[in-house]
Amino acid sequence: MKTRYFLLPLLALILAACAPATPVVPTPDVLAVRTSAAYTVVAEITLTAAAFTSTPLPPSATSTPEPPPTATATEVFTTDPTQAALGTPASLCDNYVYVADVTIVDGTAMTAGQDFVKTWKIKNTGDCTWGDGYGLIYSYGEKMSGEAVPFGTVVAPGQEIDVSVNFKAPDKIGEYVSSWQMANPQGLSFGSKENILFVKIVVK
Repeated sequence: MKTRYFLLPLLALILAACAPATPVVPTPDVLAVRTSAAYTVVAEITLTAAAFTSTPLPPSATSTPEPPPTATATEVFTTDPTQAALGTPASLCDNYVYVADVTIVDGTAMTAGQDFVKTWKIKNTGDCTWGDGYGLIYSYGEKMSGEAVPFGTVVAPGQEIDVSVNFKAPDKIGEYVSSWQMANPQGLSFGSKENILFVKIVVK
């Protein structure tokens, strides 16, 4: 009986010695793990920000935009391409004033179909000399088959000249007015409205 009680503890000791050793797992430090993770996140954010941060250009590479050119207003005096090319304003080159009626005063009585010639005296008040191509053109009113008579002479600035139009009175009784104006070789009329030339007749 004593031998049995002696063997039991010995057997337990032998079994304990033969049993495989179980490694001791240390308890993780939660605070240390959180601190390490936080450092990792901060490091990744720092690297990402550095990758997207633009490097400023050196002062020498920075260009200053030039201001837009200032528009210069150009005053237009004429639609005549010839005068525009010469740089001469139409109001200075071609102009005239009415001086007087030479024939056919206003309200002159005419018979139906009567031929007549209306003549006006005008003065060249422009800077250009009138030559070939200058003359009277129809403006408005009753044309009365009007045909302007060519100058046949050169008119210098400041010179007066008689200009005429051949007319034919209308066939119907009534009062008729025909208006005419000076024009240059390009067919452009000139002169003020106050100096438009007109004839007024009464057909009876």
